[in-house]
Amino acid sequence: MRRCLTNFSLLLAGLLAVGVARAAEEAQLVDRINAYRADPQGCAGQPEAVGPLSADLRLSAPTATDVGALQQALSQTGYQAAALHLLRLSGPDSVEAAMGALQQKFCRQLLGVQYTDIGVSRSASDWRIVLARPLLSGGLDDWQAAGQAVLEQVNAARAQPRQCGRESFAAAPPLAWNALLGEAALAHSRDMANGNFFSHRGSDASQPEERALRAGYTWSRLGENIAAGEGSPTGTVDGWLASPAHCANLMNPAFTEMGAAYGVDPRSDAGIYWTQVFGAP
Repeated sequence: MRRCLTNFSLLLAGLLAVGVARAAEEAQLVDRINAYRADPQGCAGQPEAVGPLSADLRLSAPTATDVGALQQALSQTGYQAAALHLLRLSGPDSVEAAMGALQQKFCRQLLGVQYTDIGVSRSASDWRIVLARPLLSGGLDDWQAAGQAVLEQVNAARAQPRQCGRESFAAAPPLAWNALLGEAALAHSRDMANGNFFSHRGSDASQPEERALRAGYTWSRLGENIAAGEGSPTGTVDGWLASPAHCANLMNPAFTEMGAAYGVDPRSDAGIYWTQVFGAP
């Protein structure tokens, strides 16, 4: 019995030692990747240095082998990704060899400015590197709640006189939420995210006026603002206010209603896309 306990203790100690060594190698690879991002060399079209990535253990844990499954697994841990990329290596037996293979095969991904976090895991000679950027550190509300938050920000802006580029606007009455305009905004946001494009023209060549009618909204006047890459309603509205054309839409007293929504696809360039639709019935 004593010999069995001794053997078990030795086995446990060995497993712990292997785990500690593996964790150290994973941390070393993160350091090597960040050093490469600070001084990129040998990657065509990417001469500029980019900021370091933060190690996040949630990115190291999932064992999914494709981005869709990985996105779902991360969502269960509370990590909502706006940008996500999975790199896999098989063969390198050391940190140096893994880093060399990454620079040779995936240098542009390693230097992506859209990523802020990283997770590294290793099993024997198989390496998984997850690059990601969260929507928000605390998560993002569902699209309807986020749309209502946009409405609050917009009405706060309309309550004060404002200069939009060279055009002056007096304070305007508050807008009312319209669910049909919200649905039109959601459809276009998801279309941009899933299609990886940024345009008022939809993937089916539709224009904002057509999409509003398609959602069931009969309008006398219509306008649309779009944005990409911003993870909060406040930041999105601030960006619109800083743009003269978007600001003019936002302050236009002829509009009486609005809807807004975001769409997310981690495989897209911006990760998250916003649409705001203004209308007067």
